[in-house]
Amino acid sequence: MPKFLLETLTIRQDRGIENARNAALVVGASLFVALCARVTVPLLPLTPVPLTMQNFGVLVVGLLLGSRRGFAALALYLIEGAAGLPVFNPVGAGGIAQLFGITGGFLLTYPFVAFSAGYIFERGRKSFVRATVAGTIAEILLFAGGLAWLYVLMHSFAAAYVFLPAEIMKIMLAAAIAVRWRGNAKAH
Repeated sequence: MPKFLLETLTIRQDRGIENARNAALVVGASLFVALCARVTVPLLPLTPVPLTMQNFGVLVVGLLLGSRRGFAALALYLIEGAAGLPVFNPVGAGGIAQLFGITGGFLLTYPFVAFSAGYIFERGRKSFVRATVAGTIAEILLFAGGLAWLYVLMHSFAAAYVFLPAEIMKIMLAAAIAVRWRGNAKAH
């Protein structure tokens, strides 16, 4: 068999393996966010929006998978939820109704949040500070979308301040995990 043909077949096989790996990462990441959604603390009467670990999952996915795969994972997550799979937090209506409910603005920004966290983190040194800045900017985007949607529906920001301490902890934890994981990946 000619050398160029062997090289072409090897390249195609390598691309197929890489595509399968990326698909598995994207699906796994969407399932990780679904598991994070199960950790939910209702905050009634302060706000109808529950405190969940979904945001943490979105940050981790964006920081670890990067902008493109992070976006794909969260777009898949929204498709899974809209199709009726039980991936959103269990406090909500579920399915497509949850995308148009009080948490819809947060949910619909998830792909962009993961993209922005990944985009910022993948450019430059993979430090805790860079991961924290990436997570903070991504959270600002998340709350801009989520609170704008909440304001349209309820004409109120519904005590958004109650989320601040938990969101700071989520950003720090996601940044620490991302830096640690990326450091271990380089060592192998």
